[in-house]
Amino acid sequence: MPSNKIKLGTLIEPVENRNSNEQYSLEHVRGIATSKNFIDTKANMDGVPLTSYKIVEPDMFAFVSDTSRRGDKISLAYNDSEIPYLVSSISTVFQISNKNELLSDFLFIYFNRPEFDRYTRFNSWGSARETFSWEDMCDIDIELPPLPIQQKYVDIYKAMVENQQTYERGLEDLKKSFEVLIDKYKHNANKKAVGNILNEIDCRNNDDSIKDVQGINITKQFMPSVANTFEVDLSKYKLVTNGQFAFSGMQTGRDECIRIALYRGEEPIIISPAYTVLEVQDKSVLPEYIMMWFSRKEIDRLGWFYSDASIRTNLDMDRFYEIKIPVPDTKIQQSIVNIYNAYNKRKEINEKLKAQIKEICPILIKGSIEEAKRGCKNVPAAI
Repeated sequence: MPSNKIKLGTLIEPVENRNSNEQYSLEHVRGIATSKNFIDTKANMDGVPLTSYKIVEPDMFAFVSDTSRRGDKISLAYNDSEIPYLVSSISTVFQISNKNELLSDFLFIYFNRPEFDRYTRFNSWGSARETFSWEDMCDIDIELPPLPIQQKYVDIYKAMVENQQTYERGLEDLKKSFEVLIDKYKHNANKKAVGNILNEIDCRNNDDSIKDVQGINITKQFMPSVANTFEVDLSKYKLVTNGQFAFSGMQTGRDECIRIALYRGEEPIIISPAYTVLEVQDKSVLPEYIMMWFSRKEIDRLGWFYSDASIRTNLDMDRFYEIKIPVPDTKIQQSIVNIYNAYNKRKEINEKLKAQIKEICPILIKGSIEEAKRGCKNVPAAI
């Protein structure tokens, strides 16, 4: 049986159920990400009534029509959980109306393709804010293979997702193990001030030989600088070498984050003269242990508190040096760091698994359509 091209609007319908009786509370509120999943809302919900919020029951979709301010992507998600969510009233909620022709999971795979993001962005309309409306969604021509073929490719997708989620659950267990260790020694180990552990290094790119300009993001990692360095005198930039830290106290209060990163690259990099380069002077403290400690939210909160004294909400160096961290025996530090490093490695692998799932969505859709055209029951070689 061949595939069938049809208007998506004939297969879906809008849902306008509101939380008018306040049967659902703040714990049900979700945002909708361009990564095509529901996330904890970033909005300030203090005093916000939830009666106008829309209910997204299990097996329903929700999307935000604005595409121009979301990195050329559309925020869309599918509720494949067993509990309802609440989304903002500006969101559009819909469900499959004809399940004899289209599976919800198959449609979600269709939405997960970068081709779909490009389509929605190209077909967005407006002046100050471009949107992809409900009418635009309904006007999509979707090519559908028969339900058995849809189900076959959905099963492949779900198997990959299940493997990734199983891996992620193990990742969380590993995270808890080193957090328990840290909390244990937080109360037992002697504390040392950062000013007694680290000291400032000021080496400049005097010969202008290094061109790799880096910055620090709020995830405490080095990244290529976004600043325009055209015709900038890079000889004044500071050198950072393996094992050194870069620190920026700017906007700590605004971001509620201490910007600090440990550099582990082989070749030196340069950073803005406004940053501070730090090196471990107390050899009883491991650099990775220091970095691990500064990765904790409680330290970010402390930095935010200390920056309150600054007009620009900066974390001044003298206040930064006052921060104290517990320092257990070096062997204990190393054991905690080993678990932490294993966690970060597995976290990196988990992100790669997620990326692979995204990458296979176009292949699954294409494969299902080609199989339907061939009338073949075997999974295509591309899978």
